[in-house]
Amino acid sequence: MINKIADSVAQALAGVKDGATVLIGGFGTAGIPGELIDGLIAQGAKDLTVVNNNAGNADHGLAALLKAGRVRKIICSFPRQVDSYVFDELYRSGKLELELVPQGNLAERLRAAGAGIGAFFCPTAYGTELAAGKETREINGKHYVLEYPIHGDVALIKAEKGDRWGNLTYRMSARNFGPVMATAAKTTIATVHEIAELGTLDPEAIVTPGIHVTHVVRIDRVATQAGGIKKSA
Repeated sequence: MINKIADSVAQALAGVKDGATVLIGGFGTAGIPGELIDGLIAQGAKDLTVVNNNAGNADHGLAALLKAGRVRKIICSFPRQVDSYVFDELYRSGKLELELVPQGNLAERLRAAGAGIGAFFCPTAYGTELAAGKETREINGKHYVLEYPIHGDVALIKAEKGDRWGNLTYRMSARNFGPVMATAAKTTIATVHEIAELGTLDPEAIVTPGIHVTHVVRIDRVATQAGGIKKSA
């Protein structure tokens, strides 16, 4: 019987190794799998390459992983924000390597990995420093840059509902990078707020089929109240 539901975050993350490339879903704080990131810090894997849309906010979530000294390199589109002081300090002190990737390219490089595409030509970044050292080509009068897929050892994503086969649905913008990251990684771990009975998820609503998911972990929904107090919902 196929059952991808893990008993705990720690169980789901047990196989993450030092030096892994970890794809982490989320757009800023929307859809960030905070419980999985906290679990990865506790698990202890180090020398990681992390792929995310940004480089963390304040000192929690992804920023906490950076602060713990577990990340060697980050691949992202928006490394600097008003509260990206953890990244700023590590990068300026030479303790963290950065690969800056335009957001559309980031999504497409992840999608290409999941689709089995070896490389693709994209017009974004042509003639800029981001194209330095890369192959370029003129096609039908337009200039393009050769880009390669981003493959992950592990993808950590946040979904809304899942079943024991690993089928996932998402909540609004929390969907963002999760689906393409799930296809681009060897192992995909997803948190959900609800475990659905097999067969009850509308097939038309399933965004990530279970074939791309390794572990599903149910977590309580946490609501932020006035004054920053949190409670389980």
